[in-house]
Parts: sequence; C-alpha cells; structure tokens
Amino acid sequence: MEGDAFSGLVNGTQIDGKILQTCHKNFVQVQNILDQNRLLINEINQNHESKIPDNLSRNVGLIRELNNNIRRVVDLYADLSSSFTKSMDGSSEGDSSGALRSDGKGGHKRNRPA
Repeated sequence: MEGDAFSGLVNGTQIDGKILQTCHKNFVQVQNILDQNRLLINEINQNHESKIPDNLSRNVGLIRELNNNIRRVVDLYADLSSSFTKSMDGSSEGDSSGALRSDGKGGHKRNRPA
C-alpha cells in the first residue's frame, strides 16, 4: 500500500486504505450534517425571537429535522467505531510478534471463553 493516499499507521498497526476511505467519507457526512444543524439552530432561534405564530409553528418541524440529524450523526459515529474496531481486531489477530503498543504493554490479545 505504499503510495496509497489512504493508508497509514495507527499505534504501529497498518490501516487498510478502504477503512480510511470509509472514515473520511463518514467524517465528511458528519461535518455536512453538523453544518446543516448550525443553520437549523440559527433559523430556530430567529423564529423563536420573532414570536410570530407561523414562525413558532415552523420550529416544530425544524426541531424534528434537527433531532433526526443528530440521530444520523450518532449512527455514523457508531458505524465508524464499529468499522474501526473490526479493522483493528482483524489486523491484530495476525500479529504474533508481541510488539509493544504505544502504552508500553504487549500487543498479544487474550481470547475469552464464550
């Protein structure tokens, strides 16, 4: 993967380019949603300050949209976390070198009984 724009090392472990692409894509989606939320919050605040009944009624829909966006962000972070954990588990299972992690502890993984 040398020369691949989406490869790298995390704590001494090679990260697959596909995982980094997924992370990048999810972070871009999260940032876009957060930008949209900022605009929604500004509009909600303006409507609230105006105290115009139609604007206050509109806030109900805007707040629902904001809540849905927050759920989407949570889901994206959960997917990111899951993908990253799976990639780290997969890359460390094949590592029997016993190399030290950045915290100074051995890199061996203990298997727990089911």
